[in-house]
Amino acid sequence: MPATKDRARRGRAAARPSRRFTLWREVLTAYAAPALMAGMAGIATGQYDLAVAACTSIAGTSAGVALLVGTWLRHGGRPRRWTTRTPRVTLTATLVLITVGAAALLGWFTAQWLPAHTLVPSTPWLERLRIDLPVSAALATTIVTLRWRTTLTHTPAPPR
Repeated sequence: MPATKDRARRGRAAARPSRRFTLWREVLTAYAAPALMAGMAGIATGQYDLAVAACTSIAGTSAGVALLVGTWLRHGGRPRRWTTRTPRVTLTATLVLITVGAAALLGWFTAQWLPAHTLVPSTPWLERLRIDLPVSAALATTIVTLRWRTTLTHTPAPPR
């Protein structure tokens, strides 16, 4: 019975078309999707600050993180061995924790430290960055990592 399952699994993998990971498409999608969704939600609910944030801090962070993570994963077109061998969920969770931590620190720095130590006044949109940056980073990292892993062509191990 396991041989039948293995044969069926190989047949499905071979039938699935292999597509390339195109970074500019991923970055464009990472910008457009949150800008449209959060922007429409902001307009529909009358929260115009959300509509503005959708096109700036939310979508901009998402596109920036998608560019950084996608570039790092590709590593000049040759992925690192451990990124292709690590289970998909583990790799995604690790990268999400790293990017969310960095985005949270950036959000804190911008909202708290910057107004306290510079001439930049504390405004409500600066406070939004504490939430916008980590959430956008988490979503962009998850989507780009999972999409990148689906484009890898795995060569089967040689028979023993």
